[in-house]
Amino acid sequence: MSTAQDLLAEFEVQAPVTKTFLERLPQDQLTWKPHARSLTAGQLAYHLATVPGNVVRAAQKEQVPPPGFQFPQPDSLSMILSAFEESIAQVREVLPTFDDEAMKRTWRIVAEDQAVLAEMSRQDLLRNILLNHWYQHRGQFSVYLRLMNVPVPRSWGPSADEG
Repeated sequence: MSTAQDLLAEFEVQAPVTKTFLERLPQDQLTWKPHARSLTAGQLAYHLATVPGNVVRAAQKEQVPPPGFQFPQPDSLSMILSAFEESIAQVREVLPTFDDEAMKRTWRIVAEDQAVLAEMSRQDLLRNILLNHWYQHRGQFSVYLRLMNVPVPRSWGPSADEG
């Protein structure tokens, strides 16, 4: 199995789990946030929905500028779920195009002044940012759900709400 196939197989297991988390967000809680400096639930959910597509699009290039870290406030849960489906489709389309040689090539984030801010192999980018970063935000989102008194779905195993 190629590196891309291996990552895609893991992604295909985790995508429906993430969708379950997103579907739990109550429409009337999109602007809720646990702290004044935190993202709103809608902003975090939208970020969670769009990380996969954003990362694979960036991975198609050898170097990219630093991310802008813009977190738009979605108008509806349907907007979040639609963005999620588009993001998932992008991963399914792009990830299989990377052969093992392409996965080993160096990928960089380069500032305008040409300072290298990050440098790693494409496979490390996809493992660490596409998957691990995605999981970290899903865990963060689970805390939001808990604080909103929304039942938290199972992810790696049972949650306190689902066996």
